[in-house]
Amino acid sequence: MIKKITPVAAAVALLLWPGTVQASTPPMTIAALGDSITAGFNACGWYVACTSRSWAAGDHKDVNSHYLRLLADGVDVKGRNRNFAYNGATSDDLMEQMEEAIEAKATYVTILIGAQDACVRTESQMTPVATYRARVDAALARLAPTGAQVRITSIPDLKRLWRVAKDNPVARAFWGIARICQTMLANPTSTARKDEDRRDRVRARVMAYNNEMAKACAAYGPLCRYDNGEVFRYAFPVSMVSKWDFFHPNAEGQKAIARLSFQRVESPV
Repeated sequence: MIKKITPVAAAVALLLWPGTVQASTPPMTIAALGDSITAGFNACGWYVACTSRSWAAGDHKDVNSHYLRLLADGVDVKGRNRNFAYNGATSDDLMEQMEEAIEAKATYVTILIGAQDACVRTESQMTPVATYRARVDAALARLAPTGAQVRITSIPDLKRLWRVAKDNPVARAFWGIARICQTMLANPTSTARKDEDRRDRVRARVMAYNNEMAKACAAYGPLCRYDNGEVFRYAFPVSMVSKWDFFHPNAEGQKAIARLSFQRVESPV
C-alpha cells in the first residue's frame, strides 16, 4: 500500500529527480579589494588600471576571473561585480575599501593586499607585521555583521619576480627609472651579501603578512577562505608579467591568480 507523500518529501523528490532544476544560490554582489594587482594595472595597456582583466571581478573571458567562475557555477551575480582596488593601496587603505564594499551590499569579497606594504623605498618604511594584522582584523570585523563570504589571496613572492627578470636589461631599466619596489628590486644584479640579505628580509616580511592574513581569515570564521599560499608559491614565469613595468601580472598572470585562488560557493549566504 502506498503511503501518503508529505509536502517536504515531495519537494525533496522533485529537486533530486533527473532533469529537474536545482535551487539556485541567492543573488550575490562581488567586491574586489586590494592594490594595483587587483585593479589590473598594466594588464592591457601603458600604465593604466584594467579592471576588466582583474583576477577578482573582471569580465574579460580570457582571464576567467572569480566573477566569471561564479557565473559559470550558476551563481546569480551578473552585472554586480565591483572593483574598489587601486594602484598604490596598502593595508592602511583596506578599511576605506571595505566601507565601499559594505555600501555596495557585497556578499562575496576578495582581498589581496600587502605587496605595497613591502614594496617601498627602504626597509624601515615597510609596514610592521603587527600593524598589518591589526588593519586586516579591523576591516574584517567591520564586514563580519553582513555575513559576506570572503576569499583571501596570498601576496605573490616578490623575490621570485626578481629572480626571473633580473637578467633582463629592459626589466632592470623599468625598475630603476620608475623606482619600482626598491626594497626588493634595487641593485638587481648585485650579489653582495647586504643585497642578498635585504631581499631575504623583504621576502620574509611578505611571508609574515601572508601568515597573519591566514590567521585573520580563520578568525573571521567558516565564511572566509584563504588560498593556503597557492599564489605565493606559484612559479610565475616572466611571460606572465606586464611588459610595461616587469612587475604587475599581465592578463595571463591575472588568469593564473584567478585559477589558483578560486574556491566555489558551497552554500547560500
